[in-house]
Amino acid sequence: MIPEEYQPVTGARIRQARLALGLTQKEFASSLGIVQGFLSGIETGRKSPSETLLIALTHTHGINPVWLTQGTGEPFAGEPSAATPAGGKAPLLEVIPENFPLESGGTGSYISVPNLPDGCYAIVCYGDFMAPTIRDGDLVIFTPDGEKKSGDIILVNNRWGEPILRRYRLKDADVFLAPDNPAYAPFRPDDGTRTIGTVVEVWRKVLI
Repeated sequence: MIPEEYQPVTGARIRQARLALGLTQKEFASSLGIVQGFLSGIETGRKSPSETLLIALTHTHGINPVWLTQGTGEPFAGEPSAATPAGGKAPLLEVIPENFPLESGGTGSYISVPNLPDGCYAIVCYGDFMAPTIRDGDLVIFTPDGEKKSGDIILVNNRWGEPILRRYRLKDADVFLAPDNPAYAPFRPDDGTRTIGTVVEVWRKVLI
């Protein structure tokens, strides 16, 4: 148990870590198996986090326990493994290697997204093939080897090895990969087309 004199400081660090992860109190509390009101009390120093909760913070979100209790070192003990990304975080990929997901091709950066399922990855979309659904510069979250159905947006490698986004269409047992932008034509996948994953979320930067 944390000594009482350290409780407000530890609560403030828990809040700092939550904000760094981009999570609301409700989302953060749910991920730790506690209620929002209890988390609020911890963050304001009115309640004390248990040792079990500190362990959960370390294992669920990778928070450095030494920083959490003593304020020394980095807030996060290390990023989750690219092979098994933790819920809420997705490795940001720069390239898609041929043996993905065994080799991720990550940039070393991670995207924090609320309520993100385990095993997701992120890429930045380039081009307007999927506009207006997905625009140039949008952040695309996908899950590898997901079961796809007609109408899903999937990430594939074309015959030149380039990652592209297209909508999976199945008509009379024929498969087509179609852009949402009507300025471009759909095509049939060939032997050189490899499905990488299925898009689950799209995030867009809004300038205000």
